[in-house]
Amino acid sequence: MEGGTLDTLGLNFALILFILTVFTGIFWFADLLYFKKRRQAAFDTEVRALDARIAAHPDDFKPEDRDAEIDRLDQKMRSAPGWLEFPASFFPVIAVVFGLRSFVVEPFKIPSGSMIPTLLIGDFILVNKFSYGIRLPVINKKIIDVGSPKRGDVMVFRYPVDPSYDYIKRVIGIPGDKILYKNKRLTINGQEVPTVATADYLHKERAAYSKQFVETIDGRPHKMLNDDERDLLINPIVRFPNFENCLYNTAGVECTVPPGHYFMMGDNRDNSLDSRFWGFVPDENIVGRAFGIWMSWNGGPELSRIGGFD
Repeated sequence: MEGGTLDTLGLNFALILFILTVFTGIFWFADLLYFKKRRQAAFDTEVRALDARIAAHPDDFKPEDRDAEIDRLDQKMRSAPGWLEFPASFFPVIAVVFGLRSFVVEPFKIPSGSMIPTLLIGDFILVNKFSYGIRLPVINKKIIDVGSPKRGDVMVFRYPVDPSYDYIKRVIGIPGDKILYKNKRLTINGQEVPTVATADYLHKERAAYSKQFVETIDGRPHKMLNDDERDLLINPIVRFPNFENCLYNTAGVECTVPPGHYFMMGDNRDNSLDSRFWGFVPDENIVGRAFGIWMSWNGGPELSRIGGFD
């Protein structure tokens, strides 16, 4: 069973970027507001002293001497020392990266097969960070409500069992929905989700086939897989918050999505550790909406996979 954990750059990259932004920003603003003014004042003092010497001894100086001396003073006195210039020079770049990654778009890599056939191992995806609201980086607190996840969206979120991990799944249920997954068929609010069989899917890495279907949620089709040999029984791995909203039996699970939460499932239905096993995703765990593949690499580049996905 695959969870759908996403690769970023390891550790908490958002926190690392935040610390680097603050650290380099201190040097940048200190130079802008204090040290640069001191260097300019010292430079101006030296230029006035030079002009005074030239005025007192005009015969000792050629016209070009003043320009050469000012150039020397400029290099010596107006340039920031290395201990200040080095960290300060990184601030604009780091700040732009931090801002884009925190509020606009963030890249991830798919390391597991829980979203096959929509997303494959080795796909590098982009995640829209503002579709579901503007959130403060690091603490992930929503400050501006822009929109909410819709059924059928592919969403990245912090794994409720361990929020240090990012997961990716498809939104199946929104607040208030009644989700029934029984005998490997999905029903939302009493309506069975339309499903049409298509050609079996070949897992090239293990030379095996899965049954493939086109599933349509709220008019939005996507492909998903089922494996006949997998057991129907679903065993929760933890007693999650709002556990009482779910009823498990030998044929599947039935859940009512609580307010402010979402029910997520992988497209590789029998190989996905998702809401059926660990419960609901609270709104505060949302990272963003996945919308495109910018690169795919599985032993080599797969250019045909670059672009959007359902």
